[in-house]
Amino acid sequence: MQRADSTTAEVSASVPVNDLWRTIRSYILWQHERGTLHYDIMVTLILLFIFLSPRVIEYNDKPIPRIPHPTEVMVTTDADGHVFYQVSASDISAGDDHAVRDQLLRIIEPISGAVTIVSYETVPDDKGRVQSYKVLVKRE
Repeated sequence: MQRADSTTAEVSASVPVNDLWRTIRSYILWQHERGTLHYDIMVTLILLFIFLSPRVIEYNDKPIPRIPHPTEVMVTTDADGHVFYQVSASDISAGDDHAVRDQLLRIIEPISGAVTIVSYETVPDDKGRVQSYKVLVKRE
């Protein structure tokens, strides 16, 4: 008689475990219909994972820090397709024509690639001081 009691105890203990594994399997295989309690539980667990996991798991998905160009350069084109670069005068130190062209070229080439300066002109502010340089370039 004891033997029969032990087998019924084992069967009754394994039934809830089987039900638990069956439920977990049905969650993994997504076997529940939309609108049921189990479906809502699965969706809630997925949403919790999506919104809470970045706080716990380090995904290393930070944006790469962008180092801005040290000078402020504005690029424009005219109706004929000529490319003009406007460089702030504070980025250019005073000097002869050759020194100014070298400095302008040093600022423009990292942005545009290999170019040749065709001409440049100063753009004065209201008081007549040089505010910027307007540079016409030709691509090589």
